[in-house]
Amino acid sequence: MPSAQQGSIRLFRFSGIDVFLHWSWFLVAVYEINNRKGSYSSVSWNVLEYLALFLIVLTHEFGHALACRQVGGIANKILLWPFGGVAYVDPPPRPWATLWSIAAGPLVNVVLLPVLYVAITSARSLGWATAQPDFYQLLRQVLRIDLYLLIFNILPIYPLDGGQILRSLLWFVMGRARSLMVAAVLGFVGVAGFILLAVKVQDPWLGAISLYLAMNCWSGFQHARALTRVAKLSRRLGYACPNCKTSPPIGEYWKCGKCGQGFDTFATQAVCPYCATRFDQTKCMDCGAAHPMSQWAGSVLVPPNL
Repeated sequence: MPSAQQGSIRLFRFSGIDVFLHWSWFLVAVYEINNRKGSYSSVSWNVLEYLALFLIVLTHEFGHALACRQVGGIANKILLWPFGGVAYVDPPPRPWATLWSIAAGPLVNVVLLPVLYVAITSARSLGWATAQPDFYQLLRQVLRIDLYLLIFNILPIYPLDGGQILRSLLWFVMGRARSLMVAAVLGFVGVAGFILLAVKVQDPWLGAISLYLAMNCWSGFQHARALTRVAKLSRRLGYACPNCKTSPPIGEYWKCGKCGQGFDTFATQAVCPYCATRFDQTKCMDCGAAHPMSQWAGSVLVPPNL
């Protein structure tokens, strides 16, 4: 997946969220618009249809981003590219916060369904199916797009929204690392199904999507293994992350940004013992949040949630 800035155009900023469009989106747009020639009386309607897809995906991603902010997370970038959209969300490392941040995206599509259905029904009752056939066909197609995107996204295949929702639900009973491991493994099963389907119908685009999903499943699997390793480390009494309430591990797991040496920041009170550089923020090895050393003071060891 490309970064939000790499090869992308910044379109606008809304509610503190920057929206980027990857250059490859234009290539796919030209292909898709030309591929659907003949479905309307003019190609301009095909352009409007593709822009409608653009808007539906964008509102879906804003659903993720705004929900993440609602639970105290960080979400300030959205990227639109050929495989859809990506909201760069970082919710607090809690199952409910993660669940709401992910589920809010598909919920946007759910809300759009009755709105579009009412619009189509109203247009039909006004006789637009005959008087304005292109506009009526556009409304019907936008409804199909929204429904298809909803169905695809809620498939329980990681990293699709359905797979991440499954992971969040499992998190309540299995813990952070194990839930991600299970979701990633099940994701591989789903990817295998997609690959078989792509071969059967000879669809290269579905094959590309399968490859993208497989790469993300592997990344999730590796992340789950890393979380498991970190969670098994010995923990330091007297400190706890202000964000996830987990005590830090004992050992030289923090790297000095100046001299590059590893050191135990809690043993030296956030000062590198090799070059004497003092760090204002100390990063949590479990959730990734950074806070001043003074805010880490705690009296109870809180074990990480595997």
